[in-house]
Amino acid sequence: MTAFADLYLRKGAERRLRGGHLWVYSNEIDSKRHPLAGLQPGDVVRVRDAQGGLLGSAYMEPQALICARLFAPGEAQGLDGEFFGQRLQAALQAREAAFDKPFYRLVYGDSDLLPGVVIDRFGPQLVVQLNNAGIERYRGPLLRALEELLQPEGILLRGDSRARRDSGLAGEVEVVSGQVPEQVPLEENGVQFLAPVYSGQKTGWFYDHRMSRARLAAWVGGRSVLDVYSYIGGWGIQAAAFGASEVCCLDSSAAALEGVMRNAARNGLEDRVAVRQGSAPETMKQMLAEGQAFDVVILDPPAFIQRRRDLKKGIAAYRRINELGLRLLTPGGLLVSGSCSMHLGRADLMAALQQAAVRAGCQLRVVEQGAQGPDHPVHPGIPETEYLKAVFARRD
Repeated sequence: MTAFADLYLRKGAERRLRGGHLWVYSNEIDSKRHPLAGLQPGDVVRVRDAQGGLLGSAYMEPQALICARLFAPGEAQGLDGEFFGQRLQAALQAREAAFDKPFYRLVYGDSDLLPGVVIDRFGPQLVVQLNNAGIERYRGPLLRALEELLQPEGILLRGDSRARRDSGLAGEVEVVSGQVPEQVPLEENGVQFLAPVYSGQKTGWFYDHRMSRARLAAWVGGRSVLDVYSYIGGWGIQAAAFGASEVCCLDSSAAALEGVMRNAARNGLEDRVAVRQGSAPETMKQMLAEGQAFDVVILDPPAFIQRRRDLKKGIAAYRRINELGLRLLTPGGLLVSGSCSMHLGRADLMAALQQAAVRAGCQLRVVEQGAQGPDHPVHPGIPETEYLKAVFARRD
């Protein structure tokens, strides 16, 4: 096929795309006019409505439910080095307008019109994820454009994402340019960290809660803090740096807790930071039995809801963990409750918090709310790009 074959949609299937969305589902294709069987992952197509009107250019994922992803709405455009250079430059300008130091998510997939691409910047080091077979086909020109734009010391390709596994792609973690150390330094809200970019979660760090973590400074001075699902201490170490009297970081991973103490030492905070390893619910129950209590409890769990059909079960999981958090919280204390489940709406999280408060026999008052930072921009036409919530609530 040519680089610009035409892909026609069924009548009426174009409404979502005209509203700004970038995904084409397999059941929206007029397969009689262009069978999906003749297409390969990464093939570039011009997406057209039933009357032939151009909706934009997309690359194909013919075996997936989302079978095409628009990267140039309203345009006939190829995927080449020039295109990637323009998109990366636009993303860089947006981040440099928001941040004065080079530590951020440089590319956030659909929101930066680079579907399937995630790039985190750690100063001179870059960590890249290419999350489907379609964009994997353009790895070469993308990486070359990235090198030309930023001249990084090293680029690490994290090929072990869940999205890649679901696509049947290889899961290698490899350095594709220069050198990348095992532990990469970064700074967030004036606090220093080392991120395990080869073996850590996702790209090794989570920049998304940056703005909410900055708000801890107003609440933690002189107070005891429990950071649950702490990973390497993104919340807990910052709480200590902002003046908390003592911080306990709880995680099931021994490697993550080693990272906590490494980051505590990096900031001279070893005397105020402790760790505890174990399952979050079970360990929190043990803490209750031990009579422990904290002035601030932070809950930043993994996504309890991966698919829409898991919503009911996931909401119950958020209620249970927040109930335990409230039981460990002193009267007048602050609960910080986070969710990275895209399928969990803010209203559902609020409802889960209220149910947790009723079960814990206390009252809650929401005093602040947080969301993903400007390096995770929300595309208003793509609800799926908005996933992160943080609720700061005082226990009365």
